[in-house]
Amino acid sequence: MYLTVENARKTFGNFTALNDVSIEIERGEFVCLLGPSGCGKTTLLRLIAGLSDLDGGEIMLEGAPLSGMPARKRGFGIVFQSYSLFPNMTVAENIGYGLKIRGISTPDIARRVSELLELVKLPQVADNFPGQLSGGQQQRIALARAIAVDPRVLLLDEPLSALDAKVRAELRSEIRHVQRTLGIPTLMVTHDQEEALALADKIICMNHGVVMQSGTPEDLYQRPATRFVAEFMGISNIIPTDAIRREYPDLLDARPASDDDSHVACIRPEQIDLTPAPDGRSTVRSISFLGNLRRLEVDSPIGPLVIETHGANPCREGDRVDLSIPPQACIWVTNDVADKPAAAAA
Repeated sequence: MYLTVENARKTFGNFTALNDVSIEIERGEFVCLLGPSGCGKTTLLRLIAGLSDLDGGEIMLEGAPLSGMPARKRGFGIVFQSYSLFPNMTVAENIGYGLKIRGISTPDIARRVSELLELVKLPQVADNFPGQLSGGQQQRIALARAIAVDPRVLLLDEPLSALDAKVRAELRSEIRHVQRTLGIPTLMVTHDQEEALALADKIICMNHGVVMQSGTPEDLYQRPATRFVAEFMGISNIIPTDAIRREYPDLLDARPASDDDSHVACIRPEQIDLTPAPDGRSTVRSISFLGNLRRLEVDSPIGPLVIETHGANPCREGDRVDLSIPPQACIWVTNDVADKPAAAAA
């Protein structure tokens, strides 16, 4: 394994930001740390970067411990949400800054800067200053500066959160293209599940300073292990066991043996089929048109449900409908909803 975090612990006063967190990143892998504000993801990134010290555990790169090694010697590239470009330097000077302080020759710096400007698709702005660029352009330049020195690991701290939705989507694709092209192991902090699903080879979902689940985007969306992961990774219909037993007993076959409160059913909105029926037992309460799909809120015998349909919608608000839930659509997850103390700042 290329980068390993073993049993990392970090506290701030009485708050535990990280509680025995262990993660692994392989060569060339794009990993997203995903979770709500305060879950510990940024704290973990800062520990890996060397910007904060561990209270316990170890961080290793290719088997060598990094504890006590200052950030400047780790050879990692970091991109922050705030861009952090030098306002009095041109774009070319910003990108080449890390190379210059390493004593690289001027012709080699110019060649590398030119290559990177082509890579981030901004060759025309070399002589501009950061204040003359849009937010999306500044973040591309920040990315180019971070990878100019061939970092051993690229660390991204919510680099897209300050941008509008359209620019975010465009830059998301650019970041993935650059990462795949260069093969740099990358760790990105985000609270946006769509961002994580689109970018990551592996998602590490965190809450309250611990790792809740780690796996591919498909694993976490299609096979969540806990109620928290199911609800955080997109929209989920969470249904208690007694309601399933009463209305859809065939869905109980895959349920783990435990008391009723220990597990709940998770059913994604796109997995439920509905059919208009004058004597149907469910009622369409609202319909939202979202371009490529329609989202319906339905009152049903097992509680309120969200259902998503593509194409023409045969229903109107107030219609009675019948619902069909195939057994494979029901995922039984641990019911981990008990409130826990907030861990600390993100």
